[in-house]
Order: sequence, then structure tokens, then C-alpha cells
Amino acid sequence: MIRARKARTDDAELVRLIRTELIPMSHTARPLDARMIRELPKRFRRGMTYVATRSKFGPPVAFVHFYVHQQQLIVNMLVTHPEHRGRHYGTALMAHAEAYGKARHCHMARLFVDRINGRAHHFYNKLGYHTVRYVPELQCYELLKPLASPS
Repeated sequence: MIRARKARTDDAELVRLIRTELIPMSHTARPLDARMIRELPKRFRRGMTYVATRSKFGPPVAFVHFYVHQQQLIVNMLVTHPEHRGRHYGTALMAHAEAYGKARHCHMARLFVDRINGRAHHFYNKLGYHTVRYVPELQCYELLKPLASPS
């Protein structure tokens, strides 16, 4: 089931997923960076977050966070719990995020993938994202995907 994030019940698990799955891949974040962890709820409020759950009231097993900026959908974070990978949660979450962007007239989706996260890079390529550049100071690849045909 895909639904919008419920801060009160979901945020603790989302932060745990970020700490265990995203931060270890990041060149710029550190696992014990208390300030960054404290700011995550603010970051969630500055965009939209969808979560995937196994049941209506179950805990999140995956989530995507994104926002719209200048007719671009910016995918900020996508995480699937390791025990739930391969079940298409990430694909479903990305489809929901892209539909959100299209409904708001976004022409392009943009995201960054950490250099060492080859699995994610491959995943996004399968979804139609193309690498446009490597950003050395972030040690990330920038990927883009057209969302609407130019008019």
C-alpha cells in the first residue's frame, strides 16, 4: 500500500531508514550528525513524502521524499528496507512521485545518486533516468528523466 506520510507514526522509522541505509552511502553526511538528524522533520515538511506499507496501519517499509522546484520534480530520498527489496516498492513509490510531478506540470525529474550506490544507479536507469554529470565535490551522479513531452 502506498500512502502519504503520517509524521506522528512514520517519522521514527523513516529516520531509522535514513540513518541505516542512506547516510552510510553519503559522502557529505555522517551517522552521528545530530543536527542533520534533528532537521529531518523540517526537511520532510518542505516537500511530499509517500510511504509503502505492507498493510493499512503497518510501519513504512520504504519511502520517497520529493518536492517541486521551477517545473522540476526533485527526488530527494528513496529508501527501501533491505528485507523488502525486490518487491517493487521503490518502483511504485517513484511512479507516485512522478505522477505528482506531472500533475503539477513538471517537465523533468531530477535526482542525485551517491557514487558508491551502484544498485540505486542501475535502478534509476531502468526507470528511464539518464546520467547527465558527475559532481565531484558531492561524489554523486546527477540523473534526469523527462516527464512530459515539450509543447
